[in-house]
Amino acid sequence: MNLNEPSVENIHHIIDALKDKLRMVNADAMRPESFDQSNYEDLLDLYNLVMKRDSFSLSEMHAIVSELGSLRK
Repeated sequence: MNLNEPSVENIHHIIDALKDKLRMVNADAMRPESFDQSNYEDLLDLYNLVMKRDSFSLSEMHAIVSELGSLRK
C-alpha cells in the first residue's frame, strides 16, 4: 500500500491502524469518513509518528487524540 498518495482507502487504513495501535476505547468516534483528504499530510505525519513508538505516556495519548480531533471535518 502506497500511503504517499491521498485517497479514501489510505485514510481508512491510517485511521484503522491508529485505532488498533492506540487501543482506543471509543474507537467508533474515529470514523474514517470524518476525515477529509485536505488534511491527509497531517494525518500521515501523525500515523508515522505513532507507528514508530511502542508505548505512549498519558499526556502523549491526550495530545495524539487531541490532534486527531482537530483533523476531523
